[in-house]
Amino acid sequence: MEYKTLLGTQLTISRLIFGCEPLGGADWGKIDENLLEQSVSKAVDLGINCFDVADVYGLGRAEERLSQLLGSKRHEAVIISKFGINWEEAIGENRAKTFLDSSPKRVITALENSLRRLKIDCIPIYLIHWPDPKTPIDKTLEVLLRCQKEGKIQYFGVSNFPLTLLREANHLKNVGILELQYNLVDRSGEEELLPYCQTEKINVFAYGALAQGLLTGKYDTSTIFEKDDRRHRLPHFQPDAIKKNQRILDRLKTIGDQYGKTPSQVAIRWILDNPIISGVIVGAKTPNQVTMNAGSLNWHLTTEELIYFDNDA
Repeated sequence: MEYKTLLGTQLTISRLIFGCEPLGGADWGKIDENLLEQSVSKAVDLGINCFDVADVYGLGRAEERLSQLLGSKRHEAVIISKFGINWEEAIGENRAKTFLDSSPKRVITALENSLRRLKIDCIPIYLIHWPDPKTPIDKTLEVLLRCQKEGKIQYFGVSNFPLTLLREANHLKNVGILELQYNLVDRSGEEELLPYCQTEKINVFAYGALAQGLLTGKYDTSTIFEKDDRRHRLPHFQPDAIKKNQRILDRLKTIGDQYGKTPSQVAIRWILDNPIISGVIVGAKTPNQVTMNAGSLNWHLTTEELIYFDNDA
């Protein structure tokens, strides 16, 4: 395992972070619950000590299951949880109604609920999941700072913030952590966010490393996702987008063949080799997937191979 001590903190995390959204039981198609449980155990066995979850995943279910599956190890793990998406149960509907809410009142309620579900006294890393345009960022940060002083969270940060809002939040209260989507299909963070984080010494967690599975190479234009799998509506899984990104998949396979690695292992390694990135969040529904993801560790791409992904030819 590769580990990193986060800047400005006393936390040392595994650079491969276990993404817990599948534990919520929604949006990822059919899941074998037994294998999913085994995947958490496999992660712990391999040395993964950092787990990324959110209160909205399964409307609290993911946090509850993570606590159950970690058992007493939950007190040693570096758990990242997020708030900022509130919900209301919709009578007669399959899905709850969700809405952005980072109001001071919601911060308190969400935090207390997450602590209860996770069965811990303090959340190591607590993030604002998405910006809430209705709530001034200083009001949210003020409450988070108070919760930190009360010992209910160790460190807090933001997720999915644009540069303007990240800069404002960082000016008000040094924001030590940013979580963003970053992969070979979506490199938009390279334009402004990553350079800013490097300058300001902000730790960065990258999610969506495999573009929700696209970069595994398992899917093509003939793949059909069920309605309970969010990928049926994601733009990069539409036939035209898959064709457009075939060049990336071909290059992942070419480099992977040289190292005896899979395309997904190369895709994760590409992110890990970016010095600005502290950790990469990757979900898994089976223990075999966890093992495969760990194959991205303890080797490096050469400068020439990194440049290879930048070329348009």
